[in-house]
Amino acid sequence: MAKVTVYTKAWCPFCTRAKYVLTQKGVEFDEIDIGANPELREQMIELSGRQTVPQIFINEHHVGGCDDLLEADLDGELDRLLNT
Repeated sequence: MAKVTVYTKAWCPFCTRAKYVLTQKGVEFDEIDIGANPELREQMIELSGRQTVPQIFINEHHVGGCDDLLEADLDGELDRLLNT
């Protein structure tokens, strides 16, 4: 099973949507709340090259944000990544 990590903030509606999509697919994921742990924000930026949340990783692959996740789900890429 793929290792999924989602960098989030509690108040972020895009984070909520991304987590909902993953949950509906039955995917377990590690959530890193950079609002509660601001020191991890730099780690997220270094890994993703982006400053916005959510940032989603499947194994070592950076999927991107919520829109990227939804696009990957629509075109079947998300299922492929989850099954590697």
